[in-house]
Amino acid sequence: MSLLESIAKNRFVVFGRAGMDLFADPPNTKAEEASQFRADLGGSSANICAGLCKLGGAAALVTSVSDDAAGRFCLNRLAHYGVDSRYVRSIGGEFRTSLAVYESCTEDFQNVIYRNGASDFQVTDADVDAVDYAGFGAMITAGTVLAAEPSRSATFRAMEHARSHGLPVIFDIDYRPYSWPSPQVAADVLSRAGTASDMIVGNDEEFGFMAGDYAQGLDMARRLAEQSGRIVIYKKGAGGAVTFADGAELPTGIYPVEALKPVGAGDSFLAGTLSAIAAGHDLASAVLRGSACASITVSRPGCAPAMPTPDDLQAFLARHPGPTIP
Repeated sequence: MSLLESIAKNRFVVFGRAGMDLFADPPNTKAEEASQFRADLGGSSANICAGLCKLGGAAALVTSVSDDAAGRFCLNRLAHYGVDSRYVRSIGGEFRTSLAVYESCTEDFQNVIYRNGASDFQVTDADVDAVDYAGFGAMITAGTVLAAEPSRSATFRAMEHARSHGLPVIFDIDYRPYSWPSPQVAADVLSRAGTASDMIVGNDEEFGFMAGDYAQGLDMARRLAEQSGRIVIYKKGAGGAVTFADGAELPTGIYPVEALKPVGAGDSFLAGTLSAIAAGHDLASAVLRGSACASITVSRPGCAPAMPTPDDLQAFLARHPGPTIP
């Protein structure tokens, strides 16, 4: 079964972190001056799951959360968004669910992330062995889960399980320098994950980092796309994206909006692109719909709560008849 046919099943098993987001309220309030915050689901993989479910797909998250109020908050919010959490394990001890404190503004934006002793790094071989891979169409993993052990080895093991069950691997590079022991380790591990994946999504800086030279990011994306059947999406921010597939290069633009904050765009982009492929759109159209989802998300407070439903997406596209020309 081809990559696109597998995505068309619209059932995804997603590996990575769930976290708690606190964002200053009302919008444009600086975090250090806020007297109140809103709370919701965060973490790149959990956000992708929420985005997929809000757009009508099915997603199960594989991760660990702390056995405390913050971890239970994440479980409750996963349920709110319709995410399957049967593979989310609560763990005791000193491990803690990630916390992000940020604000809904673009000028001097601040995002303070607490990741010391992160619980999501405690995913084990036993956790990934327990997944019913046959029940899904594709596997998604974000690069953050590869930053430490035991989750790094467990996630590579999950990739092997996915392949043995005929599931393609979708890899969101999601490079967060603060999570890694060194840039050298990160470059080596992320490159290994890229070569083991069927679809790779990242921005220009992430591909440049994998290449060892930020000026060589586009060439790195091209090299990765040389493998038959692989799709590589190279995001260029305001410059749109280039999708590499079957020897073709498909440039696409963006839908400009007045951004309220810069976070959540990449997670919403991936969820929107995959949902559009599942709905039968061709690759270029699917990437554009992913870009529209990203634009919607950055124009609203929060990450998971800002991601669109199908009605939101249709209304947005009706108000924005065409994207920029790349």
